[in-house]
Amino acid sequence: MEPKIQGIRGEDKRYRSLDRTVLLSIGCARELWEKTAWRKGEEIGVNLGSSRGATALFERYYHSFLTRQTLSSQASPSTTLGNLSSWVAQDLQLQGAHFSHSITCATGLHAIANAIAWLQAGLSQKFIAGATEAPLTPFTLAQMKALGIYAEGKSPYPCQALNPTKRANAMVLSEGACLVALEREPTQKPLAWISGLGWATERIAHAVSITQDGEALFQSMKKAIGPYPIDEVDVIATHAPGTIAGDRAEYKAIQRLFGEDTPFLANNKWKIGHSLAASGLFNLESAIAMLIEQRVLQIPYLPPQKEPKAIRNALVNAMGFGGNAVSLLVSKA
Repeated sequence: MEPKIQGIRGEDKRYRSLDRTVLLSIGCARELWEKTAWRKGEEIGVNLGSSRGATALFERYYHSFLTRQTLSSQASPSTTLGNLSSWVAQDLQLQGAHFSHSITCATGLHAIANAIAWLQAGLSQKFIAGATEAPLTPFTLAQMKALGIYAEGKSPYPCQALNPTKRANAMVLSEGACLVALEREPTQKPLAWISGLGWATERIAHAVSITQDGEALFQSMKKAIGPYPIDEVDVIATHAPGTIAGDRAEYKAIQRLFGEDTPFLANNKWKIGHSLAASGLFNLESAIAMLIEQRVLQIPYLPPQKEPKAIRNALVNAMGFGGNAVSLLVSKA
């Protein structure tokens, strides 16, 4: 991916001042576009989000300001959140509504929820939704370490997501962009169907707290499943970031909803880390892959779970600071 990102930066002088989050989203959008039958110039909505935004670029500009008391004329436009969607729309030459948002680690799934609302309201027939994150900067890493949630172990799997026996927080940051193409009436065979959508907000004690029983996740999952028989949920792509409180709260919410007979609990953060805003979209990607391939991946440091005979429906979770959660129910196409 790195050569592609640097190639995008060098192919157009307008792109030289863009943040890495924007370049990641442009590269991802181009790959997505090649897999659709959509045409440039169409009325297509774009909603991309980020939790941290242009972190690296802002840090560089701010350092320049502190040392020189001057700034580049590109400092303001290149660090605004709106860059994420507007530059993707510019690059793909799209018409339609283009906007960005930031709702911490649930940002990506909130983009899906936004797109669904636009499609169901008839305000758009096609939508690109997603999130992008490039948080591997000294300032962001220092923030996570100050919170006491960053992994410090030397294990082959430093992010111990879903591990109930861990004695310390074990979250690891990663970067990436993930975008999806959504249609009200599909013009080509879909990879999966979104069968349910749920969201909720819980009352928190402080800005980074989470309730012990994962109330927001319980409510969002319950709403996403809706009238579907609960035993038809075969797998859950968990948010579980590797923190003791976060993992435990989600597991309690799942047990409360499903009882002891829980679906297969999947997680990808042990392998790819926590990409903050984009993490929910990567959960969605893994859920769709499981639906298509009819295969689950065991978590290597946990005892093997009982695998479902068939994967018909998958629940996708995301939970962010501020006590907000979003869940999607996706079904085999």
